[in-house]
Amino acid sequence: MSKAVLATDCPDLHLLHRGKVRDMYEIPGHPDKLLMVATDRISAYDVVMADPIPGKGRMLTEISLFWFKLLADIVPNHLISAEIDQFPAICHQYRDQLEGRSMLVKRTKVVPIECIVRGYLSGSFWSAYKKDTTVCGFALPTGMRESDRFPQPLFTPSTKAEQGLHDENISLERMREAVGAELTEKMAAVSLQLYQRAADYARTKGIIIADTKFEMGLDGDTLILVDEVLTPDSSRFWPLDQYQPGQGQPSFDKQFLRDYLSGLAWNKQPPPPPVPADILDKTRRRYQEAQERLTR
Repeated sequence: MSKAVLATDCPDLHLLHRGKVRDMYEIPGHPDKLLMVATDRISAYDVVMADPIPGKGRMLTEISLFWFKLLADIVPNHLISAEIDQFPAICHQYRDQLEGRSMLVKRTKVVPIECIVRGYLSGSFWSAYKKDTTVCGFALPTGMRESDRFPQPLFTPSTKAEQGLHDENISLERMREAVGAELTEKMAAVSLQLYQRAADYARTKGIIIADTKFEMGLDGDTLILVDEVLTPDSSRFWPLDQYQPGQGQPSFDKQFLRDYLSGLAWNKQPPPPPVPADILDKTRRRYQEAQERLTR
């Protein structure tokens, strides 16, 4: 296994942003392009762990590239190339850091909304549902159990918070106020199409996509799918053959790490607690199984 990449160091490029997982660079002489690098960092409860998952960035990149190709007829995406030889020459000197985990992408105006699609009642929606069956403006059926499938997938937007802060679920009305009615309807329709295509495909590979989040940007007036897409970092993946509504589900994503952390006396604020090697390895194996099932 290759050495884990906790952070990249590309001094001839301009580090624009270091997120929870990705390092984003501007490329001198190419103002319309960005270099997006998926590191092996992992976050939980919006806190980046001090311990990386070796190879995670490569797995996320391979999964995203797979979905970008499968979904390209629904909405354009920001991918230019994932082949380093096709990157601007100034990037080539960092090949050892970039190989298999980087994408050259179009620079777009990112819409400040997380486009979440939920097919099943889980996570924050389940927590809210237990208090009130109307969640974020959605009047949900009464008597639903944890992990029950919704009659139809729901588009449930959230704010896009700065690192260290929590995203906030919002109603469609609040999204319309933020970005306008026309863009809201278009993003909702595209998100639901993307989710349905992906969920139908994943079921053939033995995976339920319980929910996922998309990010979108504008290239002029054209809506573009950006960032990563349908990875274990941005989605809940459940094994189809073990699905049992009425409880939490085993998963191929970071829920395993969250479950471990929730059992600690940790206030879910920085600094993060150390994560034992076996928990990191078991998390990595879940990501790897998702990658192999989906892309092969």
